[in-house]
Amino acid sequence: MKDIDKLQKIIDESNYIVFFGGAGVSTSSGIPDFRSKDGLYNQKFKYPPEIMLSSGFFYANTKEFYKFYKDKFNLLNYKPNAVHNYLAALEKKGKLKAIITQNIDGLHTKAGNTNVYEIHGTIYKNHCIKCNKEYDPKYVFESNGVPKCECGGIIKPDVVLYGESLPDSFNEASYHITKSDTLIIAGTSLNVYPAAGMVNYFRGKHLVIINKDETQYDYKAEIVIHDDMKKVFEKLK
Repeated sequence: MKDIDKLQKIIDESNYIVFFGGAGVSTSSGIPDFRSKDGLYNQKFKYPPEIMLSSGFFYANTKEFYKFYKDKFNLLNYKPNAVHNYLAALEKKGKLKAIITQNIDGLHTKAGNTNVYEIHGTIYKNHCIKCNKEYDPKYVFESNGVPKCECGGIIKPDVVLYGESLPDSFNEASYHITKSDTLIIAGTSLNVYPAAGMVNYFRGKHLVIINKDETQYDYKAEIVIHDDMKKVFEKLK
């Protein structure tokens, strides 16, 4: 039996599926990933991306942060792809109970999923660091220079920067993994912690990993598929 057929059988027989995804889920929508040879971290900038995406850099070099952020993270016009649409349909069937994503692009919600845990935050939420007033992403991306609140405070996107803690939803997301009978991990290198460590919470029956490259957790999985996300999910019913 082919891996796709095995995966289909697992999905058909499962009642509590949790999907854990990374940047590879959105590449078919045209959004670059981070760690591939053409990814964001292998491009040349004035400062290394890992530095510019740190909490310390945001507060010390806010102007430079926003030059980079507005150029690389204005993802408002991107649309869901076959992976997002399949998962939305799977939720409607009652099989998919939660999506845990490291992506900040909001595409799972756009596709129609309702129980989405954005453990690295989202570009769709922003707040003033002085008065905490919330702003939509359009205001942030269309502002000149550093976006400011009407109170004069700097607006910060609600994305988790290096050096910051993960949101409280991380614990709830982890709970879903402990309850799941099937965990599908897709489009992530599983190199970023503490997110990658969520795999260790799984106590269910079927662990599936779908990623272009090998991961350190492949040995734990029942099915490992090294292929393009879109190709895989387009074959599923």
